[in-house]
Amino acid sequence: MWNWLLEQGVDLNLTEHEIGLIERFVQELPEKALGLGIRVMLAAVAFFLGLQLIRLLRRLVEKSLSRTNADRGVAQFLDSLIKIGLTALLILMIAISFGLDATSVMAMLGSVGVAFALALQGSLSNCAGGVLILLQKPFVVGDYIIEGSKGQEGTVIEIQLFYTKLQTADDVIITLPNGSLANNNITNYSTVETRRMDVAIGISYDADLKQAKEVLTSVLEREERVLQDRDKKVFVKDLADSAVILQVRCWFLNGDYWDGRAAVLEACKLALDENGIGIPYPQMDVHVKENQAGRA
Repeated sequence: MWNWLLEQGVDLNLTEHEIGLIERFVQELPEKALGLGIRVMLAAVAFFLGLQLIRLLRRLVEKSLSRTNADRGVAQFLDSLIKIGLTALLILMIAISFGLDATSVMAMLGSVGVAFALALQGSLSNCAGGVLILLQKPFVVGDYIIEGSKGQEGTVIEIQLFYTKLQTADDVIITLPNGSLANNNITNYSTVETRRMDVAIGISYDADLKQAKEVLTSVLEREERVLQDRDKKVFVKDLADSAVILQVRCWFLNGDYWDGRAAVLEACKLALDENGIGIPYPQMDVHVKENQAGRA
């Protein structure tokens, strides 16, 4: 090849030693390329098999936790931790197999880790928040909660390493960072089995107050989802500008709350209508004072 280039008048300006090195490199290139290709294929196979082993290990851990009746949120958290940690370890081992020095790789990872720690403070806060949630258990998977910062609410369906997922009543999935959940007020409606209902109903000042209370009390006694062994009452809450406000209070099981509440409200309206007890609209009396000078 070099003789042909010289015949063409190409001035390479290379010594014989340099030409020999280049020729040897060109001669060994196919063998090296083949070796590199084989190593890449082996690395791909190792990566694929490693992912399968990680998946198998995750299943074994999941089955072991299910046998011990571990909290579902703990199982989901450990699954995320195993997946991320072992995948990173697999990639590191494959990189070392390509000839990278383990000490250099660890030093590089340490530097990168510091940089990521500074750049991803929010994510680390979310991870720490997930750990706190699993340790303190302000809620578990299956609980209905309301978070304090933005009032997001729903049923907890998954607690992951960085985020918690809620499912709303209309089947919308809300993903909340664990850091904010761990540092905000959480209202948990599933901690106890029962839940109290308080609704305000206004009646006219002209209506018979005692009759209205009896009518609304009878509604609570007829509704089968109302817990009859718990305190239920109807009482005057406020004397508003255009209505007497009655507070209707009763208790439901958590699972019956929303359907029971809707049934009680509808039955109260129908019962008041049947007994001629009006629910007034907000109203205002306006008095007009005539201008004596204008009349003159």
